Amino acid sequence: MRADAQRNAARLRAAAADLFQERGLQVSLKEIARHAGVSHGTLYNLFGSREALIDEVIADLAATRLGDAARAALACPDPWQGFAGYVTEVCELQATDPALGDVLTRRFPDASRLMAVCDNSFAAAESIIDRARRDGSLRPDFTASDLLFFLASHAPLARAAAAAGSDAWRRAVGFMLDGLRAPAGTPLPAEPMTPQQINHLLVEGAAAVSA
Repeated sequence: MRADAQRNAARLRAAAADLFQERGLQVSLKEIARHAGVSHGTLYNLFGSREALIDEVIADLAATRLGDAARAALACPDPWQGFAGYVTEVCELQATDPALGDVLTRRFPDASRLMAVCDNSFAAAESIIDRARRDGSLRPDFTASDLLFFLASHAPLARAAAAAGSDAWRRAVGFMLDGLRAPAGTPLPAEPMTPQQINHLLVEGAAAVSA
């Protein structure tokens, strides 16, 4: 890559990182190009697509932050506290970091590196949940798919509340966690969604939002 192309690529990565974390992964590519001081065509010539730019800029950051949250949960001596801390940490990321909020809802399935991060995060959530279920502190019918469903529903409202200067999203998380303690469990009227159904739901939901 020529020196001028390397400089432009670096500007685009920096601009994308700023705007993705400020507004989410759906921010206009034209705006990213303007922020970087290059043409829209230069962005496409260097990265080819939004998904390629997301993979370049966000995948490693998401892997680090979500991985840190999962490792802290699994290292916690109390499985319930580890689970509750993980859910709260991830919900806080949704409220305060629009890019990571979009990561968790799998809105960009063609960003292959990012989807690998999502898959790893789902597997970690399964381990965190299983640990708390085996401990007897988490109701036995709660699954990682249930958590992903909650997170997908929570993301836009958490972001809106934070933007309005409110921590009300913490109340929703608190109510949800109280309802997940094993003593509070009552039979549920439906089975949890499968990972495939959840993925379909998130992809279709993202398409509907974008339409």
